[in-house]
Parts: sequence; structure tokens; C-alpha cells
Amino acid sequence: MNFELDTVGWLIVIVGLALALLVAFFIGARVGARRTLRHHREIVLAADTPDPEVNPAHRYRAALIINPTKTDARRLASTAEAICRYEGWAPPLVLETTLADPGGKAATAALDEGVDVVIAAGGDGTVRAVAGALAGTSTPMGIVPLGTGNLLARNVDLVLDKTEWALRIALWGRNRAIDVGRAWIAEDGEAQVFTVMTGLGFDAAVMADTSNELKAKLGWLAYIEAGSRKLVGKPSQVKITFDDDYRVSARVRSVLGGNCGKLQGGIQLLPEAVIDDGQLDVLIVSPKNLGQWVGVVASVIGGRAARGLHTESRKCQKVVIESHEEVDVQLDGDPVGRSSYLAMEVQPLALSVRVPTTEQRKQIRAAAWAV
Repeated sequence: MNFELDTVGWLIVIVGLALALLVAFFIGARVGARRTLRHHREIVLAADTPDPEVNPAHRYRAALIINPTKTDARRLASTAEAICRYEGWAPPLVLETTLADPGGKAATAALDEGVDVVIAAGGDGTVRAVAGALAGTSTPMGIVPLGTGNLLARNVDLVLDKTEWALRIALWGRNRAIDVGRAWIAEDGEAQVFTVMTGLGFDAAVMADTSNELKAKLGWLAYIEAGSRKLVGKPSQVKITFDDDYRVSARVRSVLGGNCGKLQGGIQLLPEAVIDDGQLDVLIVSPKNLGQWVGVVASVIGGRAARGLHTESRKCQKVVIESHEEVDVQLDGDPVGRSSYLAMEVQPLALSVRVPTTEQRKQIRAAAWAV
């Protein structure tokens, strides 16, 4: 009996020691991770901060451009102010988008203030507008993804569901230079910037016909509902000119020009597109009936759209699409009306985007940052 009690006692001691070691390891890992992160910040500051003797008042400052229809702007601004204070940055310049200004003018105002990074907090439309103002400048863009698609954020592997992490990446992430696209929906019209993809035909019609109310309830699945209603339709006769040289005429349902190709749900619509290769990937979709759409969908889901059934793909730097009739057009998922003309070209490495550093990815995986 004494032997059994001693055995139980030893088991309790062993289990207690094991638990103590686990707790010590967990605390040590978190402290070590935070020290590593602080060391990383010190290295960044030592490399990038101006000599305090030259400008002792200098502190980094961010601009936060918020789409108030996507979030509680006041709460997001408070979160950003708290994170900037913790990170040693000056209070952020906070600006809101409006119906008249989806973000472009606000970003220009932020550039005039000389901020160190401009953060777009909203959906793809906000990101596209801010990118349009920053393209060609040396000021990087951070992204706090708040929309339904969040296409650029997905394609540069940003955190989609943690606002605090997205803000920290915007402050301390590394700069990645990416291509941007420029599009014209009229021969004498003004150029508009896009970062992911622009399309004419079926895809744009789906974007235009998707209910905002349904998007709020179902998220990106709302596009599937709209797409199912648009599958049966009349093809458009188009002439496509690649790089002012190669021309093709075809009856199509959709023509897409992409800078990168990852969509919601991990679908790779343009599996060969690279965001910094200085080229556009143009996808021509030409099913003739509902049965052929099955082949197109299978190709897209399987990540083979560039070489799948009833599709054709080509790389170029410039493309002009001329239709016999006006059809829907979209830029980065935003419907922009109907036109019989769409031209696109690429601007290589024109935009700097803040993406996670290797250390930040480790912190995210370890969930070491307080949220």
C-alpha cells in the first residue's frame, strides 16, 4: 500500500515538473519573440532613422485612409493611434474616403504632408484609388483589408482578418515593388490604375449585378449567385490587339487582363501571372453554351484557366480590346460602366507595397502579438 502511495506521489511530482517546464518554455518563447521583434525594430531604426542631431524632432508618421462604409472609422483610428504610440511613431494622419473621393485625393494630401507610409483601410476600390495616387512615387502603401474581395491583399499574402497585425505590417513590413496596370475605357479617356485585374464582358457583368446586401450576408459567395444568372448569354464579337502587333478576332464572353491571378477561395484565375514580371496576362474566355461553361469552370477551379477548356491566354505589355457593342467593364472588381473599348498596359514596379517580413510571419504564426 505504501508502495502504491509513493508511486502516485512520484507521478504527481513528475507531472508537476513537466507542467512547470511547459509553462517556462511558453513564457520564454513569447519573451524571446518579443525581444527579437524589438531587436528587429532597433535595426530598422538604426538603418533608416535620420541623425537626431540633424533633425531631433523627426518621428515616423503614417497616413490612414479609411473607408467609413466598411468599418467603424473612429474605432479603427483609435486602434491605429494606439499602435503608432506603442511603436514609437507620431500620431497618424487620419482621412476618410467619400463618394466624391474614394481615396485618391486623400492619398495625394497625405503625400503633401510628407508621411512615411500611406495605409489604405477598405476594400479593393479604396486600395485601387490610393494605389493610383502612390504609383510612381517612393512612398509605400500599407493595406488594412476590409472588403469582400481584398484581391491585392490576397496576392501579396497579407493578413486578412487581423486589423492590428495589418497595421503593424504597414508600419514595419518590408517594401515590395509590384507592377500596376493602367486602363482606358475610352480612346480619349483618362487612364485609371488597377493592381490586380481588369475585365470586359461576363466577369464585369457579374460584378455589376451582385447585390451589396447579399455581399454583406454571404461575402464573396454572393458573386457565385450572380454568376449563375449570367452564364447563359450572348457572346460579343471583339478585336484584340496585343502590343500593337498581333491581332485576333473572336466571339467571347469575357476578356481579362491581369497583373496577378489569385481570387477568393484560393482560386488561381491566372496561374501564370506574376505581380512583378513587367507583363500582363490576358485571358480570353469563349464558351459557346452552358455545357462548355462546365469546362471553363473546371479549368478555373483546377488552376488551369490559362490553358484550359474554351480559354486562351497570352502575355503582353499592352492590349487593346474593341467590341462591336458596349459591354460591362470592371477594374479590380469594381464595375465602371459599359464601353465598347478597353485598353490596358503595365507599369513595371511602379508601386511599393508593405508586406510581412520573415520575422513578422514568425510572429503571426506564433500569435505572439497582442490583439
